[in-house]
Amino acid sequence: MADIDFVLTYLDSNDIEWQKEKSKYTPGSTSDVNKNRYREWDNLRYFFRSIDKFAPWVRKVHVVTWGHLPEWLNTKHPKIHIVNHKDYLPQEWLPTFSSRCIDMNLHRIPDLAEQFVYFNDDMFLTGAVEPDFFFKNGLPCDAAVLSAQAFNLNNSVKMYFAPYVDTGVINKHFKIRKVIKSDLGKWINLKYRSELFRTITMLPYPHFICFRNFHLPYGYLKSTYEEVWKKEPELLSAASSHKFRDIADPNHFLFTYWQYVTGKFTPRSVKYGKYYSIHYIDDAKSAAKDIRSKKYKMMCINDTIINDNDFERIKDIVNKALHSLLPQKSSFEI
Repeated sequence: MADIDFVLTYLDSNDIEWQKEKSKYTPGSTSDVNKNRYREWDNLRYFFRSIDKFAPWVRKVHVVTWGHLPEWLNTKHPKIHIVNHKDYLPQEWLPTFSSRCIDMNLHRIPDLAEQFVYFNDDMFLTGAVEPDFFFKNGLPCDAAVLSAQAFNLNNSVKMYFAPYVDTGVINKHFKIRKVIKSDLGKWINLKYRSELFRTITMLPYPHFICFRNFHLPYGYLKSTYEEVWKKEPELLSAASSHKFRDIADPNHFLFTYWQYVTGKFTPRSVKYGKYYSIHYIDDAKSAAKDIRSKKYKMMCINDTIINDNDFERIKDIVNKALHSLLPQKSSFEI
């Protein structure tokens, strides 16, 4: 079995030194500096507990950080690799406060396996998974679904441009007719269930409009990153140079889409996990209920809270549910 690594991007927005560094730079008029990009949920330990319990086979866990780390993290664990931004990002882009720069350059991480799974720090394993849950025959498991929009409307309260920028790059290099025809079974696949109708309705269009994003841990080939960087070095370098994420920047979904159109993926069921956009307390209660019932193998608890006064209560609801699922201290904790 080929090695599979996990990559986790971590941020502690309560770090005073990080706050001081961030305050030295002024965001541009199109920068996205919404507070939910940085808010601390205090539940990272459950990510590591989920690995211990549900994916003990992983080779390495690369923890990408500005420099801060939780005091409880066992950094001497043989599977832990702490990756400071300066360890893999070119000096001219540092310091960065843009997730675009951080996640579009993951292939530069030293000792990263060819097959890796990228986790944001709001994503958790909530059920047992084997390596073939993420990769089969050396290819990432994914669901390639054409769509007119990247996300369901009820999962996004703001216009989100990155997937459309990414799709523009795909259209620059690939023709939809040729792509679909060459891998028809990967695009028209019953594993996609009702999502298949999205693809069918988009087939008459002469180019790719967009792709459906499921916003869960993403399986990647390091070689895909390297290939896209060779094709679009100026675009990716320009986006990586921004101190804060810009609404017109591409993002790591570009590499996902590239894997789709080059056939470097294995079709999977669209019911492989659940994304929760937490606007209100009721959303948190729904997510907590599913965590406790072990309904899914993976979940994303995304912070889109409308009323800031609800944050502490929402955090408590979610974290208590995670603790009920993963109460035991992991080998990654001191």
